Amino acid sequence: MGKRFFIKCFSRSGVRRLRTSTARMGTKITNASMRIIPKREISICFAATRLMRIGNEIGVRKEVMTTKTNRISLARRGSFMIVRLTESSYPINIKRRTAAHMESSKRKELFMASGKRRWLFLNIILSAFVVLGCASSFNSRGLNLAADANYTQLVKEFEPPGENYTRMPFSQLIYLCSAYGELKNYGKLFPCLDAAQTKVNGGEYIADTWNHSATPSRLKAIALVELGQYDEAVKAAELSNEIVTKNKLTRFEEVKVLEILGLSYALAGKTVKAEEIADRLKGLYLGYPYMLVKDDRNMAIAKIYIALKKYPEAINAVSYNFKDSNTFLKTIGGWDVFVNNKLSFEFMKNKSLFEVGRWTEAKQGYDELLQYPYIRDRGEMTWNILFDRGRIAEKEGKLKEAIEFYEKAVEVIEQQRSTINIEASKIGFVGDKQAVYHSLIKSLYTDHQYEKAFTYVERSKSRALVDLLAGKQDFAVKVAGKEEQVRTVLALNDSSEAEAVSLDNPANKFRTRSIAIKAKNDLQREAPELASLVTVNSTPLSEIKSLIPKGESLIEYYYYGTDMYAFVLSEGGLQSAKISTEGLAEEVAAFRKSLENPGSQQTMALAGKLYQRIFKGLAGALKDRDLIIVPHGVLHYIPMNALYDGKDYLIDRYNIRLMPSASTMKYLREKKNDKTGGILAFGNPDLGDPSYDLVFAQKEAIEVASTWANSKVFLRKEATEDALRRNGSDYNYIHFATHGQFFPDNPLKSAVLLSPGPHSNGLLTVDKLYSLQLGANLVTLSACETGLSKVANGDDLMGLTRGFLYAGSSSIVASLWKVDDLATSYLMIRFYQGMQKADKRNALRKAQLETREKYPHPYYWASFQLTGSAR
Repeated sequence: MGKRFFIKCFSRSGVRRLRTSTARMGTKITNASMRIIPKREISICFAATRLMRIGNEIGVRKEVMTTKTNRISLARRGSFMIVRLTESSYPINIKRRTAAHMESSKRKELFMASGKRRWLFLNIILSAFVVLGCASSFNSRGLNLAADANYTQLVKEFEPPGENYTRMPFSQLIYLCSAYGELKNYGKLFPCLDAAQTKVNGGEYIADTWNHSATPSRLKAIALVELGQYDEAVKAAELSNEIVTKNKLTRFEEVKVLEILGLSYALAGKTVKAEEIADRLKGLYLGYPYMLVKDDRNMAIAKIYIALKKYPEAINAVSYNFKDSNTFLKTIGGWDVFVNNKLSFEFMKNKSLFEVGRWTEAKQGYDELLQYPYIRDRGEMTWNILFDRGRIAEKEGKLKEAIEFYEKAVEVIEQQRSTINIEASKIGFVGDKQAVYHSLIKSLYTDHQYEKAFTYVERSKSRALVDLLAGKQDFAVKVAGKEEQVRTVLALNDSSEAEAVSLDNPANKFRTRSIAIKAKNDLQREAPELASLVTVNSTPLSEIKSLIPKGESLIEYYYYGTDMYAFVLSEGGLQSAKISTEGLAEEVAAFRKSLENPGSQQTMALAGKLYQRIFKGLAGALKDRDLIIVPHGVLHYIPMNALYDGKDYLIDRYNIRLMPSASTMKYLREKKNDKTGGILAFGNPDLGDPSYDLVFAQKEAIEVASTWANSKVFLRKEATEDALRRNGSDYNYIHFATHGQFFPDNPLKSAVLLSPGPHSNGLLTVDKLYSLQLGANLVTLSACETGLSKVANGDDLMGLTRGFLYAGSSSIVASLWKVDDLATSYLMIRFYQGMQKADKRNALRKAQLETREKYPHPYYWASFQLTGSAR
């Protein structure tokens, strides 16, 4: 028997699997092709093949074979390459195909040196592995599956019943956690990591003879970065760094922990600390025996600087040729093993070149990256490359070429529901999806492709809603008799998408993509409105036009950066205009501020300036009095009825209703008042603080309920979310005379405030709305306010109104600011009385005009806006 050397392959990016594992005497191994398995990070993977090239690196040359030579057999065992040397009387000719060979159709023959020099050569290699901590005689099933990037199978074999991770040995648990992380299954990852951290705290942290004490906190930091929770990522990374320092872990582990720590600092806005970490990385000793950590260290530095937008410094870190670094290591493992590290390395280099204006170099580098066969597995990187290539084409004056790149980028973006930044921990860069839509819309408009531009405006708003709801799972299912079926499809859609963006085994990924496509198609067929919340749907212009009632026109705004476009769609077709945005945000804020003071003399002038800017140029295209307006960005905070043309307010000339997007019209359900209950009112809930009491809101709720028969009022401690859930589906109208909280930075947490109940905390959040089934004809938010002087991107208001629409209400009346109590009560009573004779839009307009007669300033009457169905 020959002697065996077990050479450990620490897989963090990719491994190679031999199909033919033994070199027989005198036989060419032509079928020993390799399957490349892309993974999360590049690996230090030592495969003992192609030994002649390694020999050339360290001075072993080809020799004439003697009559007595060694036979070398190679066997792949999970994460190990087993090398067996035996005596043979024939020379061996080993021929291998790598990814590079397959791409170029070139093959190189490798001959084995003979005698003692070969023994010396193999011992040198093995000694290097031992020095680096890469030799091990232990080979666990978890390590095998992780090395093969077979995360789906790993989960299948290792996941405990009931997900009881505490009973698992650490040596298995850490690989299971890693698999969850690779598959982006965050719901299971965090409990798994918590269990692993508990074991670490108790002194259990060894797996395959390796000290993994810093791994749980490091994996947690990476996941939190991907989820955009940067402050929490900092805490996890700091813990991991403390463990590395305390336990004096390897230089490689130190580099990886400093990388995620510096990146977390940078993304959390802690610039000074991020730069300190970058300096620490620069100062690390990487001489013998740490030479092989150079690439990881330099890429870590580049990631941190890219996150800090210090691109010249990033270029300095990765300015060399990737193939010229650690050639010895990369030759041992095979260049194909390092494909994912190479992709990240080259992207960071070319992204930095692009950002400093070296566009010719960036263009060449990006075009080379787009040719890699595995680039599509890195979807987030791909759309960022396509986006930058489009911008380069624009700078070259090639507008149509730019449009093609932008459309390809959008196509990649729309394949994913998730807003998870899976590439953030790999390349230090978080791309802006809406910036891609903006560049495409702007280019299409410039190229006079107005209908196509309008279509992408709708798609950009659909994408924004999908991103807003990306973390939500428990949507209400409103398909009678198919709730369980739809939930199964939705869960399958979510899980398959998460696995599709992971770097799992290729066979698993191919199967997952097929499942994902089928799940999306099934969801679209069975629950189209729910599908619109989790996938981007493109509604043709012709269909949108058919949804607009006769005698009504639609105005849709699109606002991003320094550009604003307005589209008017009516029976006469589509017309468009570009609107100047210079100083617009300041004008909106000033107008809102003036509304705080009912005696302000500036309100009318400011309303006039906004009219001139955003409406006057469209008036000529409007032939109808009934308008549907789709605002965007800061325009969500403007009371459209109160725009002033110098003679009249818009309310004097038009009947206005709003929509979150034009395509939302196809999900509106015009309801009849066929329920037994009239108005379900909630007023002045007890919030535990007398300063929050709304005495007049309580009176308003009582008076509003008195306008319709069979109404019911819940006041003070009885005004709870529990009461809403019990009674909400039995009434035609639901009225909230309560406080509201709005968080532009976290719209799903915006909430209508109610009293805490036995089964609720009193916060009716936007997130909860998408899990409710109310079915009301109208929901009115009377005392809610967004804050007069705070103007954001409108996602808080869009999420709120869209949430009530999804919950089953056909219309929402909401206030943009807290109005005087007496004026609100006066307006609301007339509004509900008016609905007994007219539709909602006309009833609201009439109530506002009557209120204006008594209280002339727009502060009193212009706050309320109708969103959704007019009837």
